[in-house]
Amino acid sequence: MREAEVLTRYKAWADDLFLAALSSLPDTELTAPRSIVFGSLLRTLNHSYQMDCVWKCHLLGKPHGLTTRNPDDCPELEELIVRQRSIDEWYVNYANTIAENELKEIVEFEFIGGETGRMNRRDILLHVVNHTTYHRGQAAGILYQINVTPPATDFPVFLRETKAGTW
Repeated sequence: MREAEVLTRYKAWADDLFLAALSSLPDTELTAPRSIVFGSLLRTLNHSYQMDCVWKCHLLGKPHGLTTRNPDDCPELEELIVRQRSIDEWYVNYANTIAENELKEIVEFEFIGGETGRMNRRDILLHVVNHTTYHRGQAAGILYQINVTPPATDFPVFLRETKAGTW
């Protein structure tokens, strides 16, 4: 299995495990104001999802339509889980089907703030995985503050539990 395939599968696994663990939390904990850039646990995870959508659009060369990294529209957890699973599946399928030489192709895009950027497709996939890991870490910090132990979503745990193998 190639690097991009392993990493997108890791992201899907970790997202699913983490979001499923939140299902037992009351909505009041998910939406409670927190001293975090996106304002709440749920909005932090929605940001990750929304940015997954933005990067998918960049990969496809389509406009994403967002003007902010923290959109007003924030679904309830159940809907966010459905949406996140769907986009994670898209990334897994994308990584499974993209040719090695296509991973080197440069994609030009516009950041939400208006500046332009250029990255190859491999680096975009790496960023998508890394970005979500970062925000899962922020969300895990919130869970610890409310005395909830988050699931272990470390990459070595994924490799051990799924026997994803080496690249």
